[in-house]
Amino acid sequence: MKHLPSLIAALLMTANAQAADLPPPPDAARHPHEVRAPHGAVRTDEYYWLRDDKREAPAVIEYLQAENAYADAVMAPLKGLEDRLYDEIVGRIKQDDSSVPYRERGWWYYSRYETGKDYPVYARRADAEGVDARRLLADNDAGRLDGEQVLLDVNALAEGKDYYNVGDYVVSQDNRLLAYAEDTSGRRQYTVRFRNLETGEDYPDAIAGASPNLVWADDNRTLFYVENDPETLLTVRVKKHVLGTPVADDVLVYEEEDDSFYMGIDRTRDDRYIVIGVSSTVSDELRYAPADAPEAFAVLAPRERDVEYSADHHGGRWVIRTNAPDAQGRPAPNYRLVTAPDGAASRAQWTDWVPHRDDVFIEDFELFDGFAAIGERSEALERVRILKADGSEEHVAADEPAYSMGLSTNSEPDTSWLRYSYTSLTTPATTYEINVATGERRQLKQQPVIGYDPSQYVTERVWSEARDGTRIPVSLVYRRGFEKNGRAAMLQYAYGSYGSSMDPGFNLAVVSLLDRGMVYAIAHIRGGQEMGRRWYDDGKLLNKVNTFTDFIDVTRDLVARGYAAKDRVAGYGGSAGGLLVGAVANMAPQDYRAILSQVPFVDVVTTMLDPSIPLTTNEYDEWGNPEQKTYYDYMLGYSPYDNLSRQAYPAMFVGTGLWDSQVQYWEPAKYVAKLRDLDTGDGPIVFRTNMDAGHGGKSGRFRRYREQAEMYAFLLDQLGVER
Repeated sequence: MKHLPSLIAALLMTANAQAADLPPPPDAARHPHEVRAPHGAVRTDEYYWLRDDKREAPAVIEYLQAENAYADAVMAPLKGLEDRLYDEIVGRIKQDDSSVPYRERGWWYYSRYETGKDYPVYARRADAEGVDARRLLADNDAGRLDGEQVLLDVNALAEGKDYYNVGDYVVSQDNRLLAYAEDTSGRRQYTVRFRNLETGEDYPDAIAGASPNLVWADDNRTLFYVENDPETLLTVRVKKHVLGTPVADDVLVYEEEDDSFYMGIDRTRDDRYIVIGVSSTVSDELRYAPADAPEAFAVLAPRERDVEYSADHHGGRWVIRTNAPDAQGRPAPNYRLVTAPDGAASRAQWTDWVPHRDDVFIEDFELFDGFAAIGERSEALERVRILKADGSEEHVAADEPAYSMGLSTNSEPDTSWLRYSYTSLTTPATTYEINVATGERRQLKQQPVIGYDPSQYVTERVWSEARDGTRIPVSLVYRRGFEKNGRAAMLQYAYGSYGSSMDPGFNLAVVSLLDRGMVYAIAHIRGGQEMGRRWYDDGKLLNKVNTFTDFIDVTRDLVARGYAAKDRVAGYGGSAGGLLVGAVANMAPQDYRAILSQVPFVDVVTTMLDPSIPLTTNEYDEWGNPEQKTYYDYMLGYSPYDNLSRQAYPAMFVGTGLWDSQVQYWEPAKYVAKLRDLDTGDGPIVFRTNMDAGHGGKSGRFRRYREQAEMYAFLLDQLGVER
């Protein structure tokens, strides 16, 4: 390390300097370290020393602090712009807002925010005859309902803490007890705590090292929870805790031996069963036991590689979403629905219900007493299909060319009303409900956005052709009056991994870019599932490079169509999307003026070679296992860290959290250190480490916008946008 303490002091003293007067950026020491693969391949990593699992090595902390101080100096001239952006974004938020109440077991549940406070209040009120969600919202739009009982005031719980998150909370079946999971570091290692809702008493029971996934048994004193491995953070064991007994005596219910599987627990739709689900990228298995006597768990269908399924129980049968071939052996990559009887134990007992279609991807479903609802997508757009008891079906209508629609909270099955959510790049998040029997539709709530007029913005859906001829859907939004003259600045976002679809939803912060004449584009590249399962398969493993070239080809197409100037485009991605923009910066740096990269997964090969790093083993079927040379060579060919070269890179804004449990802080730290060695361009490189947060950044609804405002200030400055 090169004189870091003195460097920090120098940077702090020049925090108000203009860009031309900036001191040199931090220069991390180089300590060659060999990274070996089982098949004999060896790589030298000069910045491997930046990895510190305990987050306490002085040299590492000093380097991160030096980078933060340098970021402060670079961003100092833009502080006024950052403040304006922050004020604009936060100024659109209705501060005393609340969620749409939903009814469950005789209570209406909701969350609300209070003016000036960062965290929600979770609350409920008793049901009364003739009361529905619309009346409750009309009675008090600010959210504090008459007869309110506060479950958790997260503001009080978070007081004095740099980070705080309630990951899950669940009320016992008799409505008397509350269990909740809290994280105070951002590391996603939760502690489970208990509260008596009748007396307000907090019980001394505390379960550390848990996942935020809790289920009560019917006896109202036994809680099922998932225990994490303290090092890898993998969900490895299901245990049950009896309230008032020592946590050390908690009974092991199930332990997963295969470290490529994630684990979760739930109750079925009809509350008859507690289920344990384990899932890898290409395989699933579900166990179930009666909720009133959850002792022995039976397997619904044994796991098989390349057979995925999820299930729910209602009306005396199991309903299962699966990609397993049908009875005639026909494949079902876009999934189909089948049914199975009580006591089912194998796929042989499955009966076809909703068949597979090549042009429709089934994402999820919800079961009701008289109908079923399916969340699906076709042509990269979401829709909701209603299956009625008489065998007829219909789709819920949408009014815009690009939008996002999905099933909302439907907590009780004995209703003819289906709730669904709707949003677009111009329409704030809206909750509707539709009467399946009559067709009546009513809006329950739309996210209030102060000072925002949706008629002043336009959204489009276009298709760009990739270099292999594949048509890539793209969602666009801009302010009305925009001219496609090839002069505008544009921010292009994408993700493209894990089959996660990036649907076009309203973005409160993006409005500040649109109001300054920018275009915002979401590229629905391969690696997601916007176009069905094959879209995902064509963007993972040995097809991963399609994800990166799709992004580049979309950029070039949008520039050619006049949506943006060639020298005024920025790329943006986070996590696996950070891998995306890191690879894109290596492959086509000339196409981007700036790159925004948050918590980026950029050191792919080294991380995937180390099973001790959290979540690595779960990812083999996403990226490949580099212990096999075929995958090693392919991953090495695109890994952003390994492919940095001496060339002119775009300006970079890279962010991370010291306590990130999904992408460890040292990946972007190493990446930036090496980038500084090789970059021949004249754009700034800003590396910001949040020393108190994890993968999702700072907690609280306002504080995260401060981070976004800083990043946007950097973006506007680099793209030459009038501020």
